[in-house]
Amino acid sequence: MTKKSTQHGFISDRAYATALQEQRSAITMGAADVEQYAALKNIGIGFSDAFLSQANVAYGMDDVQGGVTAGSTGSPIQFLQAWLPGFVHVATAPRQIDILTGISTVGEWHDEEVVQPILEMTGKAVPYGDTTPVPLVGYNLNYERRTIQRFEAGFAVGSLESARGAAARLDAANTKRASAMLALNIIRNDVGFYGYNDGNSRTYGFLNDPSLPAYKTVAQGKSGSTKWNQKTFEEITGDLTTAFTQLVAQSKGLIDAINTPTTLALPAGHEVILNTVNAFGMSVKKWLKDNYPNCRTETAPQLTGANGGVDSFYLYAEEIVGDTSDDDRRVWIQAVPAQFMALGVDPQGKRTVEDNTNATAGVMCKRPYAVYRASGI
Repeated sequence: MTKKSTQHGFISDRAYATALQEQRSAITMGAADVEQYAALKNIGIGFSDAFLSQANVAYGMDDVQGGVTAGSTGSPIQFLQAWLPGFVHVATAPRQIDILTGISTVGEWHDEEVVQPILEMTGKAVPYGDTTPVPLVGYNLNYERRTIQRFEAGFAVGSLESARGAAARLDAANTKRASAMLALNIIRNDVGFYGYNDGNSRTYGFLNDPSLPAYKTVAQGKSGSTKWNQKTFEEITGDLTTAFTQLVAQSKGLIDAINTPTTLALPAGHEVILNTVNAFGMSVKKWLKDNYPNCRTETAPQLTGANGGVDSFYLYAEEIVGDTSDDDRRVWIQAVPAQFMALGVDPQGKRTVEDNTNATAGVMCKRPYAVYRASGI
């Protein structure tokens, strides 16, 4: 007779499925399943019924097959990054020409020149005589011409570039348009200070207009140097007093040092030197405000080394009243027919090309007698 193998246990499929749905173990074991289980307590070994019914869940009852995928590598780095808002733009030097001279929109983008008429009355009165000739007066009329320079800056944006830029929260077209505007403003600022020489043009700037007076070297201080960073309060204010005095003298009194609006243009960084104080704690800046209340102080990096590598300052009146002129009475004019003008957009299938332009005639000094230039500070 064939001997049957002993079946030690059986769990039906239904019972196993029910256990999984109820999130409990399908195999449980209690004290009744182990002979002499209670006797183990006599030697210090014992388990609670709750532990025995749950402990088998924590242990594998058979061999586990290897995983299909590789072991976990943790969270990808992009899920662990904190992105700061906004973009840090690369800095460019301040464009100060508009602050120093203002900006006048004159003419058209397509014009060739900006012209300022200069009118001088001539003649001299003489003692009267019945038989003497009549002394005739007259005038001299001249035209100061400045050539208009046109510049352009464009950009192209492709479809893929635009889409990927948008994914990075960046508007590619507007960013490039702003870059074109910046480039045009930078070149206009450069022309405003230095002019533009292409061999045939008459475009000058704040630093090299041919009508400007010559530089005056400031006096040496006790240290033997003319530089303000080595001078005392009294020596710096002495240089400024000389500048205001000369400005009034060369204008024959048309400029009032106290009441006429004036501008003191310094190299960038020299405004800090105006904090130099005297023995009573008064700074040069406070002295300047108290004695010349209508003088404003501005800075420009272009004045650093402006005169052959030597730092310089300008002191000038902003406008002149009291003469018979019928223009805008300004001392400086920055003639700009067009600051920024879009020339057009050219769709080219996969990308779009846009071009922009500006036009400037540089800076003209209309009244050179209202400008004082000092060098060596």
